[in-house]
Amino acid sequence: MLEPVVDEDGAPFWRYTAAGELRVQACSGCGELRFPPRPCCPHCHSFESEWRRMSGRGRIWSYVIPHPPLLPAYAAQAPYNAIMVELAEAPRIRLVGNLVSGPGAPLNSVPAERLRIGARVQAVFAEIGGVTVPHWVLERP
Repeated sequence: MLEPVVDEDGAPFWRYTAAGELRVQACSGCGELRFPPRPCCPHCHSFESEWRRMSGRGRIWSYVIPHPPLLPAYAAQAPYNAIMVELAEAPRIRLVGNLVSGPGAPLNSVPAERLRIGARVQAVFAEIGGVTVPHWVLERP
């Protein structure tokens, strides 16, 4: 499996996901939310930031079902989806993940015909290789 790379800027994101929380970096100067995390605000250039808790709700902005899997480590799970989720309280923030049927479900647990642009989703968390990542479930299965 492909595991996330935890760098200094993104480390707080992964600490929060391990606690079952979805948080996004926010500038302490101007309040703008930003993802991926980085040291400097692209709007006001402040180096001060905080991590704001999100509801974990959003909508599918885009998706793809790779055929064949692009990475050999995923071949056994094909077909599977990769979705881009627009966060409800931060529409300019989009996270990539997988739509699954429930917490702990495999990547291929949702049939491709169930995916829809605009479908409302909720974050759930799964441990992969020692790192807890957000996965997504439909709000109305």
